Amino acid sequence: MNKPAKYLVAAVMVALVATTLLSAQSYAEFQANWDPKSDSAEEGMLWMREEEKLARDVYLALYQTWGIRTFANIAKAEQRHMDLVAVLLQSKGIADPVATLKPGEFSNPELAKLYADLVERGKASVVEALRVGALVEDLDIADLDKLLAQTDDKDTVLVYTNLVRGSEQHLRAFTSQLSAYRQSYEPQHISQERYTAILKTR
Repeated sequence: MNKPAKYLVAAVMVALVATTLLSAQSYAEFQANWDPKSDSAEEGMLWMREEEKLARDVYLALYQTWGIRTFANIAKAEQRHMDLVAVLLQSKGIADPVATLKPGEFSNPELAKLYADLVERGKASVVEALRVGALVEDLDIADLDKLLAQTDDKDTVLVYTNLVRGSEQHLRAFTSQLSAYRQSYEPQHISQERYTAILKTR
């Protein structure tokens, strides 16, 4: 096993131990411009590196707005997810597009717009902020599922599988918080059956 691969496995183990929202129409337009089935494995990795940053940055912004610890805690987990994908990129010799970018900055203009829209919606109310959190994780799971279906590279599968597990945990956390406000979340990107199964898994 080469050194980057060793770092990758170690990073995944650390993550295991440590254990978005546009309207339906506007997201449909956004998603239509990106299909993992037609993109290269490299583009998928770059996308996930920046999508994990999107989640972290949105949660940091909403924590600053509402002071809800769930956002701060999950933002830390998203940083670990970012780190996992960064190690994966390093192991494949791919340049990191966001290594020097600050929170709220993105190299991908679509994700930059998505970030702005999500934060704006999340600032409307606590309930909307929690729904934004649930949607970010819903979106993340859907994109990861598509990418996993397109690769058999063991390192990539290892990272993406762990990202899915983390996103499922985060989705449960946000929906639990919504329940405290007697509100619910309807999945936008994964099936209702998948969503129900995630909520039943602990």
